[in-house]
Amino acid sequence: MTEASAAFCSLEGKKALVTGASRGIGRAIAAELAQAGAEVVLSYQSAAEEAEELASEIGGRAVRADVSDSKSAQALVEDAGDLDVLVNNAGVTRDGLLVRMSDDDWATVIDTNLASVFYTSRAAVRGMMKRRAGAIVNISSIVGLHGNWGQTNYAASKAGIIGFTKALARELGSRNVRANVVVPGYVKTRLTDVLPAEATGAMLENTPLGRLGDPEDVAGAVRFLCSEDASFITGAVLLVDGGLGM
Repeated sequence: MTEASAAFCSLEGKKALVTGASRGIGRAIAAELAQAGAEVVLSYQSAAEEAEELASEIGGRAVRADVSDSKSAQALVEDAGDLDVLVNNAGVTRDGLLVRMSDDDWATVIDTNLASVFYTSRAAVRGMMKRRAGAIVNISSIVGLHGNWGQTNYAASKAGIIGFTKALARELGSRNVRANVVVPGYVKTRLTDVLPAEATGAMLENTPLGRLGDPEDVAGAVRFLCSEDASFITGAVLLVDGGLGM
């Protein structure tokens, strides 16, 4: 780590938990927070090898947890210790038309994407409130703002994150604990890699910057919101989408 990279939005001496951190955006966030000087605990559910590899690379620790389950999420936060930073990134998709969507596909997405944010935040905020310091960043999606065909479950979960975070910011502000949302647009991940060329072309056509985002683009925004450089920002919804959401 260079002196300059650590000084910008420094998290030196902070402890951070990033959920869903084995791949994609979560992986980039965990690496970025470590680069900022934080001690990072990263959670995963299935990609054990990738999570352990990343933890080794960044000097952090990987913990398996099902954050869609209240007890598992609680245990994860307790295992992580006194947190200065919580980043809720865990998420899944179970796409399909509403008329054909099963109860399980609905519940899995809502529980993993939205209920998990409630479970981990509830577990983490008591310590933050007591210390009168802390930052929570929740990862939503442009789909939560604009909707998307075949994603009623995903859109509902990601829109719910925005409302949840705004309410949480109001509750925690008097204790100097901040809560913000980052809204990625279309980002290069394993999910977008499998899209047909015409679908990717349509995304690019509607994105003023004319490219897909990189996970690192999102990670930089998260780093900023977690740091003291953003100490007067709470309840914000920061779009990292190349202008798509304008």
